[in-house]
Amino acid sequence: MKKVCLVLTNGFEEAEAVGTFAILRRAGLTVDIFSLTQADATGRFGLTCTQLKPFSMLRGADYDALVLPGGPQYAELEKSAGVQALLKEFMQANKVVAAICASPTILGRAGYLKGKNYTCFTSMNEDFGGHFTGEYVAVDGNLITGQSAAASIDFGLAIAEKLLGKEKVDQVKASIYYK
Repeated sequence: MKKVCLVLTNGFEEAEAVGTFAILRRAGLTVDIFSLTQADATGRFGLTCTQLKPFSMLRGADYDALVLPGGPQYAELEKSAGVQALLKEFMQANKVVAAICASPTILGRAGYLKGKNYTCFTSMNEDFGGHFTGEYVAVDGNLITGQSAAASIDFGLAIAEKLLGKEKVDQVKASIYYK
């Protein structure tokens, strides 16, 4: 069974975290949510996620994909040496790395968007050395980026398709009446 790790800390964007989680679970993926602070995480609009796994216990080798939701939390994720090391591990192993909204800037500033098609929250786009598509979701190899909270469903579906294939994603789309 394919496994996904999702990393949160205070200030995460609820729609991006919970919406993506729900789509991935509908597809039958195992999704473990890790807290960067080793405790509960409260989103930017007050939703608190509890019983999260401690980030210190996250072993990249156990997962097929890494998901980084956006929101104000992106700054803490970017500053974290642990997140940077995990991101490097996933990129070097050519595993799926998915970031949405503000979080693709973490990838860009680390040099992972050079020569890649990507998207992110438009006002946060910098010259990352790649091609900014401005689309809801951009997929370039195993790199998946999403533009904003509004793209959460498409973002989750893109991750599921990369891990499980189009047939499974078509089943998920039918189950939620996605057109």
